[in-house]
Amino acid sequence: MLFIGMSCLLYFLSRENVMQLPYSDVLDIAHFSRLFDNKSECYKLFWFQAIARKIKEGYEIITFETLIDEMIADAWYMVSEYHLNLGPNDALEKVVHRLSEISHMKSSEKKEIILEYLADCEDKEVIAMKRTLSQNVPYRLQAPFMESMKGKEWNRSGKNLAARINQEHRLIYYFLPFCGMSTQIQIQKEWADYIKQNYEIIEGWIELNLIQYLQRRNPSVPGIVDKLFPPKERNLEKVKKYWKMIVAIKPVCEIYGENPLNEKNISIDHFVPWSYVAHDELWNLTPTTRSINSSKSNSLPDWNIYFPMLCKSEYLSYEMMWKYPRIHEEFEKCAREHLNNQEIRHKLYRQDLSEREFSGRLEEVILPVYQSAKSMGFSNWRLRV
Repeated sequence: MLFIGMSCLLYFLSRENVMQLPYSDVLDIAHFSRLFDNKSECYKLFWFQAIARKIKEGYEIITFETLIDEMIADAWYMVSEYHLNLGPNDALEKVVHRLSEISHMKSSEKKEIILEYLADCEDKEVIAMKRTLSQNVPYRLQAPFMESMKGKEWNRSGKNLAARINQEHRLIYYFLPFCGMSTQIQIQKEWADYIKQNYEIIEGWIELNLIQYLQRRNPSVPGIVDKLFPPKERNLEKVKKYWKMIVAIKPVCEIYGENPLNEKNISIDHFVPWSYVAHDELWNLTPTTRSINSSKSNSLPDWNIYFPMLCKSEYLSYEMMWKYPRIHEEFEKCAREHLNNQEIRHKLYRQDLSEREFSGRLEEVILPVYQSAKSMGFSNWRLRV
């Protein structure tokens, strides 16, 4: 996937600017730039994202089914891994949940595998949901170009609506003979050329609108910008080295099963799952064993049982960090990558905090994040002995 650059994307997000699309002296860019003006639902974003990608791949004739499958595959990760809400009673979110239920594919499944599964899927519910997704968005996407079409003119069958839209001029695509999910759209050559030539900018524009939409639908979820696509591999080696140094000096037990840790069996866990927080901040990281980390996976540890244990473990590392210069040096190396909020750093890691003070401050930082993840449906977890 593209990025016009994360800093550029964040610039547009922070300034709430309208992203300027490249000019064309033959195409109606003014109406094109209004495709996402009405973002009450997510379908237009995913539909056009699929169209733009297929154009980039060289397609100018594309079936409804191909584009709907692309939409589902694009929504798969953010819904199945991050539990993002795509909208009230959203059909795209529903089909992802149904697919997850019947396919047992992992949330990080490769897109090509998801598309292969969809191509062969005969589940009646999935087929019905795909038909629902095709009922409005193929026609409504281009509404900004069709200002003459008002109210009841949109209340037609798909076949009649396609025929009416085909009478309009200068559209991005037109409909070939209607045939249910096998109906094809034909991209106009001038638009195909424009989208291919400016693909990175257009993809960034789609992503910007998608992020804004998802932020509105998920106001309490952090790091939306990092939850659109599977992450790059996380590197927690500095944190692991920090805890190995502590374990080498003083016995440490992990917080979930109270198993003794050593330099060989340490695995670093996100107390509140990474799939929710989308960061590797030190205050949310705790050492455990690889098997327990795997068992916990993307669940929330029971707060009443494990948060007091987390406080004890984190305060132990805090004491060791201020007592031993070598450990303090390793802490500083971790902090450069894993403590990005200076206010939290000062609050939690300043010198001479009592255990009670430290625990209270840690709770102030973690509890709101924990509660927000819980409200998003992350399941409660206890270690089975």
